[in-house]
Amino acid sequence: MARFILLLVLAVVIARTFWRFFDAIIRAAGGTTSGPQGGGKPVSVKMRQCPVCGTYVVPGKAITLVSGGDPIYFDSEKCRAEYQLR
Repeated sequence: MARFILLLVLAVVIARTFWRFFDAIIRAAGGTTSGPQGGGKPVSVKMRQCPVCGTYVVPGKAITLVSGGDPIYFDSEKCRAEYQLR
């Protein structure tokens, strides 16, 4: 009897593992996310172009300079310093 219960528990664990594996593949193929960021939908961010070198940067991670009330986004301190010299 104990052997039957252990085999049943093992079968449930294996089935759940396969289910989670295939569920993750299906979610990834659909482009949705799950987990701490949640939402289930992909997040899009409008990237900004560095005015000095032309590299596109994510505003949340860029180095900024406020000019005329509007932020200007740079990819490095070097680009920001070069822009300020103009």
